[in-house]
Amino acid sequence: MQSYIDLKRFNTLQLPAVAREFFQADSREQLIDILRANGASSQPLLLLGGGSNLILTDDYNGLCLRINSRGVESQSLSDDRVRVTVQAGEPWHQFVDYCLQHCWYGLENLALIPGTVGAAPIQNIGAYGVEVKQYIDQVEVWDRQLQQLRRLDNDECQFGYRDSVFKTAQRDRYVIVSVSFTLPTLFTPVLAYGGLADLLPQSPTARQVFEAVVDVRQRKLPDPQCLANVGSFFKNPIVTQLQFERIKAEYPDLVAFPDLGGVKLAAGWLIDRAGWKGVREGAVGVHIHQALVLVNYGGATGEQLLALASRIQADIKQRFDVLLEIEPRVI
Repeated sequence: MQSYIDLKRFNTLQLPAVAREFFQADSREQLIDILRANGASSQPLLLLGGGSNLILTDDYNGLCLRINSRGVESQSLSDDRVRVTVQAGEPWHQFVDYCLQHCWYGLENLALIPGTVGAAPIQNIGAYGVEVKQYIDQVEVWDRQLQQLRRLDNDECQFGYRDSVFKTAQRDRYVIVSVSFTLPTLFTPVLAYGGLADLLPQSPTARQVFEAVVDVRQRKLPDPQCLANVGSFFKNPIVTQLQFERIKAEYPDLVAFPDLGGVKLAAGWLIDRAGWKGVREGAVGVHIHQALVLVNYGGATGEQLLALASRIQADIKQRFDVLLEIEPRVI
């Protein structure tokens, strides 16, 4: 256990904040032990994985627990399915690559998404027509209310668009310890979203899809190690068909996609169309090539970043009557 640790190097926005106590759990056993001890003490708890979905606005007067537990186990379920159980601290992108090396498919469209495996269910990460909920079988959690390990099945996780029970209703109750996936061993490409098929041969391999996604993401999104950011800062808003038609009538080039809840608008297009792409206000700004990404040019605070985000939200609401929701968690 360490005291008064600067968290700047533990969040990809590189925002300054000091944790009163800090502990890195490098194994499943350490993670459970520290959670059990924390439950006995009842002190505030902040969880960190890769720090890629977090906006820190102040010092943290409690325990910051960084989950770094590793390990991957597999069990054959049939000739064409395998169950893969992964400890929460495994880096997500490396895990996706590991799956392809073992001919386990389904996650290749989610390549290069930052963060850890344990963070993936919280956000129900998704990209290029795939959401992680499609492959999650169970999530093993430490229940801070009952002070015991539990396993939640897919339905109990209450997955939604960039949402889950871990982010909303029971945000502070559960700590994800491991995630179990059911993955096919026969590859079926998902190429209908975002022009992915245009970048690939007619019958691509899973590795080719993986590499195409990596290439697109590297071209579209800044590397957090070079320019501090958390990737997509706002969710793509879902509007009614009537709202979509009204905006489309005024802006024929509106980018949108069908969704079960209505029509999903491209938040990046809205921000770009409103003229925010490349705007810089001191140490914070909107990325010059990707309007959906807010960046810290160096020395910014969480309050400065949120102030810029608030101005963007107000402008989009005024122009399009659409409310943008911040995607990362604000602490």
